[in-house]
Amino acid sequence: MKQVKAAFFSPTGTTRRLVLALAGTLSEALDLPLVQADFTVPIRRQEPIVFGGDEIAVIGLPVYAGRLPNLLLPYVKTIQGHDTPAVFLTTFGNRNYDDALLELGLLLQEQGFRLIGAGAFVGEHAFSRELGAGRPDRRDIRKVREFARAAAEKIRAGQHDTVWELLKEEERPLKPYYTPRDRQGNPINILKVKPKTDLSKCIGCGHCVTLCPMGSIDPRDVTQYLGVCIKCGACEKGCPEGARYYDDPGYLYHKSELELQYARRAQNTVFL
Repeated sequence: MKQVKAAFFSPTGTTRRLVLALAGTLSEALDLPLVQADFTVPIRRQEPIVFGGDEIAVIGLPVYAGRLPNLLLPYVKTIQGHDTPAVFLTTFGNRNYDDALLELGLLLQEQGFRLIGAGAFVGEHAFSRELGAGRPDRRDIRKVREFARAAAEKIRAGQHDTVWELLKEEERPLKPYYTPRDRQGNPINILKVKPKTDLSKCIGCGHCVTLCPMGSIDPRDVTQYLGVCIKCGACEKGCPEGARYYDDPGYLYHKSELELQYARRAQNTVFL
């Protein structure tokens, strides 16, 4: 093997931290150099990421509504492996990863990767600063490093069996995206909700423009949008002045319900 290559989509930096902890530990354990392929912002998604058979792939994405981010799927499907051993993960905001890890495994297997290990790890929820607050913390990073060292031993020993049979359940279609609902079971539609800008706080620095993973914030007027919002939290949590906020009643209700229902310490899950 020539190197460990870490590829990730990470609007708020959570998935990036977990992927680099995993890839860095693999790099140390196998005495291989580490390179990164961050495809979070549009300019980094102009060309597909290609992995060779002499590389170890570490690939990570966040969970959105129990699945992979749907608007990112066209790019994820261009990532290519060549019988490349892969350790992959998803990051979920303390609720559940549902079918996201299974979905990522299915895509990677179809795209030429040999699935060595998989994990679902907790990070702070994109909607909240309370749900999964401070995670990944030291305990989470310790779990990631233990997982990475076990995967390194498997790779070093030449064990090329796939984790796929452990990961998947009985043959079935992927479950649909999680739908927010009120307490009477009525769906809450927040698909078109976008954060707003508090002009009394905004200093016009344009940092939100550079953070948006969809390139949707207008650089000429940051209160306006040129495209869709995936509610990733990048602009809201990344604004140095705290000028981005949500005021949509349905969004705020859903956020409050998540914080009430999932205020426990969710557990990480690994497959190896």
